[in-house]
Amino acid sequence: MQRRPIFDEMRGFGGDVRPVYQRIARWLEALDPETLSHKRGEADLLFRRLGITFRAYGTDAEVETTIPFDLVPRVLGGAEWETLSKGLIQRAKALNAFLTDAYGRREICRAGKIPEARIVANEQFVAFAQGLELPGKVHAHISGIDVVRVGEDQFYVLEDNVRTPSGVSYMLENREVMMRLFPGLFADGKVRPVATYTDLLLRTLRQASFSTDADPTVVLLTPGPYNSAYFEHLFLADEMGIELVKGSDLFVDDNRVYMRSPRGPQRVDVIYRRLDDPFLDPLAFRPDSMLGVPGLVGALRAGRVNVVNAIGNGIADDKSIYPLVPEMIRFYLGEEPLIANVPTYECSDGSQLQYVLDHIAELVVKEVHGSGGKGMLVGPTSTKAEIEEFRAILKRHPEGYIAQPTLALSTVPTFVDQGVAPRHVDLRPFVLCGESITVVPGGLTRVALRDGSLVVNSSQGGGTKDTWVLDDGEPDGGALDA
Repeated sequence: MQRRPIFDEMRGFGGDVRPVYQRIARWLEALDPETLSHKRGEADLLFRRLGITFRAYGTDAEVETTIPFDLVPRVLGGAEWETLSKGLIQRAKALNAFLTDAYGRREICRAGKIPEARIVANEQFVAFAQGLELPGKVHAHISGIDVVRVGEDQFYVLEDNVRTPSGVSYMLENREVMMRLFPGLFADGKVRPVATYTDLLLRTLRQASFSTDADPTVVLLTPGPYNSAYFEHLFLADEMGIELVKGSDLFVDDNRVYMRSPRGPQRVDVIYRRLDDPFLDPLAFRPDSMLGVPGLVGALRAGRVNVVNAIGNGIADDKSIYPLVPEMIRFYLGEEPLIANVPTYECSDGSQLQYVLDHIAELVVKEVHGSGGKGMLVGPTSTKAEIEEFRAILKRHPEGYIAQPTLALSTVPTFVDQGVAPRHVDLRPFVLCGESITVVPGGLTRVALRDGSLVVNSSQGGGTKDTWVLDDGEPDGGALDA
């Protein structure tokens, strides 16, 4: 099979250094490997001191660890970012319109664009959310839309995350650490800031309130310290100046939610939940859940509290729905998608399944409800035994999988044990939807640290990078840290 050319974001398809990377190229030339290695040790120490950790599930000892951080920033030019952000805003609009419609009249089904069974028979569909009238008709207030790049102006959406998207704390802390270690790189002020994210998030959450109070009470609901993203919950609550609560800190009385406090019960208007649907309310979902708030769904349906992101959003980022998003954009917005989907084969379709079985060694096969890089097969890097095992699974449960071609993901310079070398990356920009839609300039770049690997997830050994968006092309002059 012919190897496809890989776009390197610093040098394109093998040419000279691209304008947006000129400063980074000069900086790398001025730094020796020993200095970079020393700075990498400083970065790891900073992350540990700041408590920036995640709980690594599925290991022999589920312990708190840091996500590997790479010192070489990823750089996007202002013009290419504007093009990308327009496509992200378009997608967030369409997904919110779909969620409103899916839990309303389902006009897209009446028009024959999406079979109704794809919605109501989806295991992520939540009947309790049917008919909900949410403020501003916003269901996905925070979206993390994963994007990959394969060329100069060619991006694809890899997946949508509109349930409880995570990772934004790493975007913010990666920038903080880079500014501490290499302040001279930011001296000319041409790297767009990301620190406004938590202010924008708090504004978005307040706008989600059913209440007309000028200052609605917002809390962040966490499953607790054993959750893999608990650091992020702590970080965001602290940055926004809101209470971090567990289910046991809240109670419902007369369809209102209250928070227990030293001053007595305090009414809660908006719950920014980092807890999955099944655990939110034991009266509506899993009766054995000790993490949620009994009666929460009743308070939501009474319009006394809002839950962000909305209950039932899983039908919009389920991988079986992903192939239909371009049609949503056309139906709800009357526009063509600005960022394409990755071509996708639905294994539930007999003819498409046969193609996947015949070409499985060339494809990436993903579990419909999978996440974190688990439950998937990367055909070109898998053994014959792994491929045959997955082939058997597909024959038994084809409805549980989709497949996609193996994209030639772009690479960026990365400091690894062998020195600075190209490694594959993706990008998770964060889109906030309230009275307006905002895309924070940059996002979370995840990098596959192993040579040739396409799996960037932290749970699978990937790392992260600071992501720069420049104001207007390559920043000239300015100090370089050595």
